[in-house]
Amino acid sequence: MNKYDTAVIGGGLAGFIAAINLAQSGQSVALIEKSGRWGGRAITNKKNQVYLNLGGHALYQAGEAYSILRKLGVSLEGGKPASHIHAIWNNQTIPLLAGPASLLSSKLLTWSNKINLMRLMMKIKQLNPNQMGPGSLRAWAEQEIKDPMVRHIFYALCRTSTYTHAPDYQLAGPALAQVQRGLQGVLYLNNGWQTIIDQLKVKAEQAGVHLVSGKSVTEIVHEQGKVRSVALEGGDSLEVHHVVSTASPSEVYKLVRGAEHTELKHWKEKARPVVAACLDVGLKKLPNTEREFAIGLDQPVFISHHTAHARLSDDGSRVVHLVKYIGQEESDPVTDEQILTAAMSLIQPGWEQEVVTQRFLPRITVTHNYHHVGQPESFAGPAVPEIQGLFVAGDWVSQGEMLADASAASAVRAAQSIIQKSQQDLVEISARR
Repeated sequence: MNKYDTAVIGGGLAGFIAAINLAQSGQSVALIEKSGRWGGRAITNKKNQVYLNLGGHALYQAGEAYSILRKLGVSLEGGKPASHIHAIWNNQTIPLLAGPASLLSSKLLTWSNKINLMRLMMKIKQLNPNQMGPGSLRAWAEQEIKDPMVRHIFYALCRTSTYTHAPDYQLAGPALAQVQRGLQGVLYLNNGWQTIIDQLKVKAEQAGVHLVSGKSVTEIVHEQGKVRSVALEGGDSLEVHHVVSTASPSEVYKLVRGAEHTELKHWKEKARPVVAACLDVGLKKLPNTEREFAIGLDQPVFISHHTAHARLSDDGSRVVHLVKYIGQEESDPVTDEQILTAAMSLIQPGWEQEVVTQRFLPRITVTHNYHHVGQPESFAGPAVPEIQGLFVAGDWVSQGEMLADASAASAVRAAQSIIQKSQQDLVEISARR
């Protein structure tokens, strides 16, 4: 079979959600993944009985991805991260929060700091991010937070929630909205995010989606302003009426002949990718069980013991994820790894003797775009206006969402746009008859 209503490019979270929605509406759908493995950045690798995501992953329970996956019938089992938070400050680890009343006893903060921090948290919970102007996160913080130590904590909280280290460029509204989502709870998944992909794959097959793996799309072919087909490596092609590409802005740009005359050029040029260095560690045991969660205040690092509340090994091994958020500054992989291992030694001294498995990802793309100054909150798609039938989805195709929430929400929007257009076409055909 080489004729389909829609081809979806990319077998990650967005690709599966778009394909399933389309197939359940009655469309014939082909889902194409260039690698031999489904999942994209949601894959989980198992080594020495330990399940490792590609860096630390968290599912926001107040976010769109959680809601959309639940509607699709995906089981999301796991636990919330520890509430015992340590701070890294001046190469020391200091308890910051270990429960509702512990903030008052923190040795890191003066009484003035504590009062100002509690006021800030109340303000964040009550504000309406949608009513904020187009200013940067830095501008908002400098105006609203006069206490320098509280600003350090605020920036660390924003980094942890958004995975982005760019306060001079981040839009304050979307960043604070993401902080609000984070405060409502996140979920670490048992056996990793691969469990989501595996369930989505089964649901796609049940819905009739044709799965094509191990083949790259070489071109999205369009003529006279309409999608006609997708060309695959090896000379194969699929005749289609619609395409949903979940590739990055630069990748989808390369697939479309004449893309320089479309919005794809604008989206590619305006996108700001977010990258991070990640150290993922499996340990026989945790040297210090009281230090499960730490945020850097004077350095952009984050440490989380995921197996405190989620199952990520078959033999009881412990899994710790460390992230160094890379901003606009120059980044050296060797230095980044040294920073992360030093942070691990500070939080969990003697961890090297307990290692079961260890992996360093020097520069992983967290998201292909974030909400930044000069870019509207509603950014990209889902339709490419100049080419009828071409749609985009992914973490960069946002209407205010971030990360996996943007991937899931944009996939649904793209599918709904195609379904609505197909229904309109049927009505017009029936009217002509």
